[in-house]
Amino acid sequence: MRGLVWLKDEGAEYAEVDLTGEMMAVGVAIGTDPVPYRLEYTLRVLPGYITELLTVRAHGAGWSRSLDLRRSVHGAWSCETCEDGRLDGALPGGDMNVLNDALDCDLELSPLTHTMPVLRHGLNRSKGHVDIVTASVQVPHLHVSHHPQRYTHLGPNLVRCESGGLHADLVFDDDGVVVEDPGFAKLIGS
Repeated sequence: MRGLVWLKDEGAEYAEVDLTGEMMAVGVAIGTDPVPYRLEYTLRVLPGYITELLTVRAHGAGWSRSLDLRRSVHGAWSCETCEDGRLDGALPGGDMNVLNDALDCDLELSPLTHTMPVLRHGLNRSKGHVDIVTASVQVPHLHVSHHPQRYTHLGPNLVRCESGGLHADLVFDDDGVVVEDPGFAKLIGS
């Protein structure tokens, strides 16, 4: 079990992560964009670094939302949501039928969810690239969408993530945890 702290341009995140066998993580984040919020999550990953469960609760001044996102062993995604108060923007949840080719969740603004595809494909250690689809969870709205990404090995523990015309060259440690996402987040405690 590791305790990880990332300092972000617009907040911070703390996670307790177990990377042995089936990955498991419990975390909390605070942020300011698009509104100030506090977020708590639990992530459970099957062998092969495939998402099984992501539960998220987000709170702000006068509102709260929750999401229970699950992927069955047969690849079907499901979610349950709850909301209270008013938060302008997308509603929690989304169309789960468009996610059947996704193996991973991507908790927006969390460096942790890059770990699964990078470790599954060994891209922190070996040459190559992979195109994936994620069940992307928008923060703090908790809206879920189909989101293509490409990961490319650039060197030992250096992997480029490309998505929607943007890219970031992510630095990982030997366990496959993001140490630096330039211009966004940096691991300051482990």
